[in-house]
Amino acid sequence: MVPHATQTSASATSKRADLPDRDRAIAVSIIIPIYNEALNLPILIERLFPVLDGLGRSFEVIAVDDGSTDRSLEELRKAARARPEFKVVSLARNYGQTAAMMAALDYASGEIIVPMDADLQNDAADIPMLLGKLEEGYDVVSGWRIDRKDLAIKRKLVSRIANAFISWISGVHLHDYGCSLKAYRRSVIGRVRLYGEMHRFVPIYASWYGARITEMPVRHHPRRHGSSHYGLERVLKVLLDLVVVRFLDRYLAKPIYVFGGFGVLWFAVSIVTLVYVFYLKFFENLSMIQTPLPTLVAMAFMMGVMSILIGLLAEIVVRIYFEAQSKLSYHTRETLNLESSREV
Repeated sequence: MVPHATQTSASATSKRADLPDRDRAIAVSIIIPIYNEALNLPILIERLFPVLDGLGRSFEVIAVDDGSTDRSLEELRKAARARPEFKVVSLARNYGQTAAMMAALDYASGEIIVPMDADLQNDAADIPMLLGKLEEGYDVVSGWRIDRKDLAIKRKLVSRIANAFISWISGVHLHDYGCSLKAYRRSVIGRVRLYGEMHRFVPIYASWYGARITEMPVRHHPRRHGSSHYGLERVLKVLLDLVVVRFLDRYLAKPIYVFGGFGVLWFAVSIVTLVYVFYLKFFENLSMIQTPLPTLVAMAFMMGVMSILIGLLAEIVVRIYFEAQSKLSYHTRETLNLESSREV
């Protein structure tokens, strides 16, 4: 048994030797989702590394190729051969920016995470300013493109309306949710799982964990090569994802409040309609079968019952979600003189 134990230990040591970058403490991880940016990548890399080399901190760059159909992956491979800090994740197909960002987060090992776009519209020279602002005690520093170089109506006006609406609904007030250039402490972004088009809502997720959030102006440049992958159809997707975020924020642990509320509303419609039916019967001498109201009464009552039952099923699912995965319904910032017996 002893030789076997020695072999197992040696194997584990070998695995750690194969993955030195994941075990070594890294201060800053730059994460970059990429889709068909072959012309922009050489310029981006040329501008990015002098900034990172001047930080005086250990760093890595996690570039995720989101199923590009141009020469983006070849450019990434070239950069990875030149700089060991440049790490490439190639996805099997195009999954979208949110999935690419989630992949980058999964592979990143830095204590600070800085996402940015690959289209050269973000300025790498702003990264030190974001990190400096983070050191003032904030957990999230969000870039704000005050002088945005985009189409006035299609992008800028729609973006202003969307940002105002998101701030109003979420309670997290930022001028520019769509700016990819941000800085996060791993402690507030490490638990985040992203789906749909929710990468722009990461500050909202962070706020759930008690993050201290601020924003600062960053530079924005016109796109030099290629075209934007965003269209007006994204607005509808963002609004629908915002509904999901709002639901998860307020009602994840108590879904019965939502479904039960709809159930009570349908019961109220059923009762009011039934009272009106009796009024027509006894005071207007109108037979029930001459109106569709009895059908409405029955349908509203059944909708109420179904809403309540769905709410109860959702409560069961939520309990499975928390208990089967040992998840907590709260998040602790810190403890004093107390050894934690489990991960929180």
